[in-house]
Amino acid sequence: MTRRGVAGGKETARRRPAAGGSAGDAAGDGGLLVLVDVGNTNTVFGIYRGDTLVRDFRLTTNPERTADEHSALLLPLFQRAGLDPADAEAVVVSSVVPPLHPTLERLAASLFHQPPLFIEPGVKTGLQIRYDNPSEVGADRIVNSVAARELYGAPVIVVDFGTATTFDVVNAAGEYAGGIIAPGIGISAEALFAKASRLRRVDVKKPAQLVGRDTAGAMQSGFYYGYIGLVDGILERLVAEIPEIKNIVATGGQAPLIASGSKYIREVNDLITLIGLKLIYERNR
Repeated sequence: MTRRGVAGGKETARRRPAAGGSAGDAAGDGGLLVLVDVGNTNTVFGIYRGDTLVRDFRLTTNPERTADEHSALLLPLFQRAGLDPADAEAVVVSSVVPPLHPTLERLAASLFHQPPLFIEPGVKTGLQIRYDNPSEVGADRIVNSVAARELYGAPVIVVDFGTATTFDVVNAAGEYAGGIIAPGIGISAEALFAKASRLRRVDVKKPAQLVGRDTAGAMQSGFYYGYIGLVDGILERLVAEIPEIKNIVATGGQAPLIASGSKYIREVNDLITLIGLKLIYERNR
């Protein structure tokens, strides 16, 4: 999917590239590398063989789900894909849900027979963190920044549309300079549904026209164009502050929706977190 972007006259593309590089077979001789991206809403399991992403699976994030329940959900997905979890040679985890960490440790031991590598302080990322307290930066934001710098060069901005929408900046020196956190479009809509009793729930999508002719259309315009206004307003200020920016890349569930109307987002890459996890794994082998 490509479209002509407004920013710099460049095309905005949606990509699903492999995490290429010269490191060779990242999980050994034909073994599997299991990459786990635990977000507040969804958990993604990316399965690599060498430099090839062979499958990716998505589960709802549920801190109450046990390791056995995770196994019961994952095993049929692996079998359907013709993959054996026992072939895993490494498990790497980026998580923003700490209560799930013990469960993931048990899952990695029981299903994959490997101890997981969590992205946390002490792990080599190759990225200098210019945060007052580096431990406050979410693992996903670090992982995304590592991948963005590798794929697009620096300076670069990553916009991640998850439960929260985060803007992460890698400066010209290739360092993590900091970021911006805003409420995600989904929870913004949920707040309106919860507090306005006469407004019924509607899908968050691009409306047929700017000015709604019914309540549903009016709400969809507010969600869609209002959120694009938030995103482009922040990006406009960032571009003014960092004029030499190489790229602005979006990821996350709502990235294609918002990027399609943004003046500044140049590319959508829904695998950037998995790519970053693979790069960090290679640096810690």
